[in-house]
Parts: sequence; structure tokens; C-alpha cells
Amino acid sequence: AERPWVCKPIMAAPPPSGPGEPAPPPPPLQYSLLLQHLVGDKRQPRVWDPAALGGIPCPPKSEEQKMVERVMESCPFKAALACVGGFVLGGAFGIFTAGIDTNVGFDPKDPYRTPTAKEVLKDMGQRGISYAKNFAIVGAMFSCTECVVESYRGKSDWKNSVISGCITGGAIGFRAGLKAGVIGCGGFAAFSAAVDYYLR
Repeated sequence: AERPWVCKPIMAAPPPSGPGEPAPPPPPLQYSLLLQHLVGDKRQPRVWDPAALGGIPCPPKSEEQKMVERVMESCPFKAALACVGGFVLGGAFGIFTAGIDTNVGFDPKDPYRTPTAKEVLKDMGQRGISYAKNFAIVGAMFSCTECVVESYRGKSDWKNSVISGCITGGAIGFRAGLKAGVIGCGGFAAFSAAVDYYLR
């Protein structure tokens, strides 16, 4: 016998369908609708607004700023910057090597004479200037060649350093002959690849 005090759940009956019509599909669950808005097709792209998070909004760049950026990214500017950097680095390296060299300031005609401080400083300055010039030339050639190769290829990867290193080393070593040029190309390319791999 059926007990009158037991409560039964009330379920809504689906609307009646006409003869020959398929039954309507059940309504989708709420969490499936939520997933569509989170990871599905209805997901809206998030707009990054620094001002909404308390950051500093970036104003649009002026024409002067764009012109300065174009100048700083140009090949002549990069070559000039590398030339100055190479000059400073080469001068410091030349002075350092002259400081640890025991033959600096000595006269080959009179090896037993003790050099004066003025002669030692003069030799250190000459060696520093010589190293600075060489480093400046190599830096300018490498930077300009790499910029031209990157502009031609339209890519920024390790191949640019290898190609520009080979061209720079080959041009420097070619003054001593073809064999020296080939050795300089391979050596400088390998060195450029190693530096690029270490920096990346």
C-alpha cells in the first residue's frame, strides 16, 4: 500500500510533441554553459589594461619618439655604437696587457737599462691605442655586417652571427692571403656562434 506521508519529487513533464516529431533535447546543464564562456567558443579575449590594475598607462608614441627609435635601430647607428664600444674595450685590454708585460719600456738596443716611468706609460698608451683601433674596426665591421644580413634575411637568429662573423673574419684575414682569409672566416664564425649561443 502506498504511504500518504512520503513526499515525492515533482518533475516537470516535457512539452508534448506532435505525432511524428522527435522529442525535444533536454536543456543543457549550467556548468557546461559556464565552460563555454571560460574555455569554449564563447570565451572573450582578455584586454590588458595596466591602468585597471594600478599600473601606469602608456601614451601613444609621438613622431619624434618614432624617429629616434628608427635612428637607433638603423645599421649606421649600430655600427657607430659598436665602434665606440670596441675602441673603449680595446684600449682597456691593451693597457691591461701592457701592464702585465715585463718587456714594456725596454730598449732592444740597450736591454740592461732600466726604463723610466715615462717610457713605460708611453708604451702602454701606444699599445692601448693600437688595440683600441683594431677592436673598433672589428666591432664596426661585425655590427654593420650583422645588421645588413638581418635586414636581408628578415630573421633574427644565430645564423646572422655566423654569417657576419665569417664575412668579418674573412675580410680581416684576407689581407694576409686566401688561406688566412678562410681560417679567419671559420674561426670568427665559430667564435660568433659560441658567443651567440652563450648569450641566448
